[in-house]
Amino acid sequence: MALDELRLEFSDEQAMLAESAREFLRDKCTTEQVREWMGLSTGYHTALWQEMAQLGWMGIALPEEHGGSGLSAGALVTVVETMGRYLLASPFLATTMAAQLLDQAGNNSQREQWLPAIAAGECIATVALAPADGAWLPEHTGVTATRKGKGWRLEGRKSGVLELAFADLVLVSADTDKGPAVFALSREDIPYTAIEREYLVDETRRSYRMDCDGIRLGNDALLAGGDSAAAIRDTHALGWLLVGAELTGVADGVFSLMLEYLKTRTQFGKTIGSYQALKHPTVDIMGQIENSRGLMQQAATVFDGANGESEVAARMLKAYAGDTAAFATDRAVQFHGAFGFTWECDVQLYFRRATWARHVFGDALHHRARLAELLLGEHNGES
Repeated sequence: MALDELRLEFSDEQAMLAESAREFLRDKCTTEQVREWMGLSTGYHTALWQEMAQLGWMGIALPEEHGGSGLSAGALVTVVETMGRYLLASPFLATTMAAQLLDQAGNNSQREQWLPAIAAGECIATVALAPADGAWLPEHTGVTATRKGKGWRLEGRKSGVLELAFADLVLVSADTDKGPAVFALSREDIPYTAIEREYLVDETRRSYRMDCDGIRLGNDALLAGGDSAAAIRDTHALGWLLVGAELTGVADGVFSLMLEYLKTRTQFGKTIGSYQALKHPTVDIMGQIENSRGLMQQAATVFDGANGESEVAARMLKAYAGDTAAFATDRAVQFHGAFGFTWECDVQLYFRRATWARHVFGDALHHRARLAELLLGEHNGES
């Protein structure tokens, strides 16, 4: 596994995406608006979603023949990092992951049916990958699919399904007698009683449990264009990459708020930022954010799903960025004193986002355990 040569690439297209995202979200996604959207049933603003679609964000990593820009999946991090910085609440993460899974595992007909609508912002999609126990392991689907006549019958439960209640397309991983598979469910395929809201610490998110027992599907619901097992693994890896990028943005966003507070809040006749006890952790946070951003660019540059160098880089990013965001948001709350624990203080919004994001798709302990196998296994006589 070639890890001695770190590669960082940042194309002109990525630079333009990053600048566009900063300009757009700086004006369109203030904390006041984030708080307003938290009160909506969907958790996001539909008009803003359409504006994002007009900017081409939904099709960044989709093929040009399906209305996308044809960029690599790694190009997504420049937009997602900025979303984390401004705490954007939207179906972007879920829809992007579903689109990439469909593009990899679907056949031509299935891609043509869904991908252009996704790229145009006309279809909200999501992935149902985690079983009911919440284990973020690609091989644990928690759902079985059995052939019934000319179709399929699903049994089992999923958790952590983002945007499920209003998604037009849900991609469900399941075990069949021939191995892992992915099924495409439309909104009409899922009974209302099969959906149960999960209440998260991050109230900008909408997450659900899905009861698949008894759901019947036609044979055309099976994605039949590629290696489904590999596609599921790669989608998990994409989750590590994108959530890691979001965590990097969360840490950067809360750092800006914290720095401004340190420069303006006075105590005993001095700004609190002049005290060494606060200076030292502030510098530590700044350094960790830069390290996290470096890991993000490395992971984006080499990203190729859950394969070799790509898997190592994405797991490293997810683990390190999660710890960085946790440290940054925790210190931001502490530096704000008692006010930092109140609903009115914006830093607690970042704390909540970091708490959710560092655990979804596996926490730091989960990824470091796997990294130990990947990097040190050969020294222990393991493959």
